[in-house]
Amino acid sequence: MIVRYRKNGVLKRFKATPVHALNFVSAQSASRLVIVLLTSIFVFTGTNLILGFVMRGSYLNLLLLTAMGILCMISLGLVFASRMRSEEMAGGVLNLVTIPMLALSGVFFSLEGSPPILRTVSRAFPLTHFIEAARKIMLDGAGLVDIAPNLLVLGGLTIAFLALSSALFKWE
Repeated sequence: MIVRYRKNGVLKRFKATPVHALNFVSAQSASRLVIVLLTSIFVFTGTNLILGFVMRGSYLNLLLLTAMGILCMISLGLVFASRMRSEEMAGGVLNLVTIPMLALSGVFFSLEGSPPILRTVSRAFPLTHFIEAARKIMLDGAGLVDIAPNLLVLGGLTIAFLALSSALFKWE
């Protein structure tokens, strides 16, 4: 959406207002967080009713983790959207980051038998920490203390991505 705003000249008009880049980027993150979190709750509830997931942990902890994970992913997307001029380029660059993250995060297959370098690289991705913590909550009944390292990484990456996106942000 930010790329489209830039392309249509909406951001150029925002430049004349007293809105700072950090405020604008944070507001975009917050609005996307609400939309994606509500959608995630709806999807999880629907699939849980149909498929009957195993849930040994707290739904509240899972909700907190989901909010942190979503915010981190939105912040990562904002890093690229803050600079790109075309929607096609932004989509391509996001795919360049997203596809390896999906392949190396343990979403589709376990990384236990993979080479150590792949496991090390996967630890740099926020999705790896989200999936690891979600599995701990759902399958092991883990509490917030048990997933605190994952939450700290997600929080740290979110802050770093937001700071980077606001530093790189261009109104034009």
